[in-house]
Amino acid sequence: MALQVTPVNRNLQTRVTFMFLEFEDLFVVLGAAAVMNIVGRFVGGDIAGMPTNLVLQYGVPLVMVPVLMAFKYGKPRGYIRDLASWHTKPRAYCAIARDREIRSAYIREG
Repeated sequence: MALQVTPVNRNLQTRVTFMFLEFEDLFVVLGAAAVMNIVGRFVGGDIAGMPTNLVLQYGVPLVMVPVLMAFKYGKPRGYIRDLASWHTKPRAYCAIARDREIRSAYIREG
């Protein structure tokens, strides 16, 4: 009777990247491109002989890729997601620090 062998992926810790960025980072670039597309519709004028809307729509996302690559160099996987959640969640810096304002009454009357 032959031994049944199934292939097992050994590279489960490998980062999935596209253009040296993780997919979460590409969502940041695509979101910035969408916002710059909207902003570019309302902004007029020329920058160095090019229309401003083209510079905003295409230049900003193209410049964001190398900036994100340099910013994330040496950082762990999911760094942008963790950074965004750290900035959006409330924080308690010290458990024994006094609250800046009292949120509820300590003693109830009646």
